[in-house]
Amino acid sequence: PPTPPGQTSSPDPKLPPPRVSMDIAHAVEGGSRRAVNITIDDGPDPTWTPRILKILRDNGVRATFCMIGPQAAAHPGLVRRVVADGHRLCDHTVTHNTAMDHRSKRYQKRQILTAAAQITRASGGVEPLYYRAPGGAFTPYSRQIAASAGMRPLGWNVDTKDYEEPGVRAILHAVRHELDNGPTILFHDGGGDRSQTAAALRKLLPWLRHHGYGFGFPVR
Repeated sequence: PPTPPGQTSSPDPKLPPPRVSMDIAHAVEGGSRRAVNITIDDGPDPTWTPRILKILRDNGVRATFCMIGPQAAAHPGLVRRVVADGHRLCDHTVTHNTAMDHRSKRYQKRQILTAAAQITRASGGVEPLYYRAPGGAFTPYSRQIAASAGMRPLGWNVDTKDYEEPGVRAILHAVRHELDNGPTILFHDGGGDRSQTAAALRKLLPWLRHHGYGFGFPVR
């Protein structure tokens, strides 16, 4: 089937060249077909991020945290805990504008690069390795700007819709029935009450391991 629009394109020679692929990543690094990428968006949050970090640690799982720049700047200790636990960082912009693909190139660039600088500063110098557009609002321009800064655009295959607080059973059902879509699973640790997310992860991670899944990072 044809590639969905906006997923891949050739670099614009008038822009800085990509340092990593500017195609939107979904696969697991190393090419494993029996592994998943746990990705966690909209934090860090002083209430929920520590709880989710503990669940990940208890299960021996490393994840990718897609952080809002000002949230990272406000909670540098949490960012450093994420890094110290072996997780990877991802740029999720400054204001989480899900319509940023309709804004100017100048606006898109500022959203991406300002957040990257805030996250890097908060982490003590560890740069984000990925860029995830809010709501998937990627453009060829924004993907190349991110890739030129060393950040691989990052998509997802399984949307748990945990941000809607649908209940733990609904979150688990979404993962179990959408895993055939691909390995990258979307959760949230910020933007609201994430007690359901934490409870779902506590059940889901052992379930995945019991069913033969490993845990990895998205391809770069």
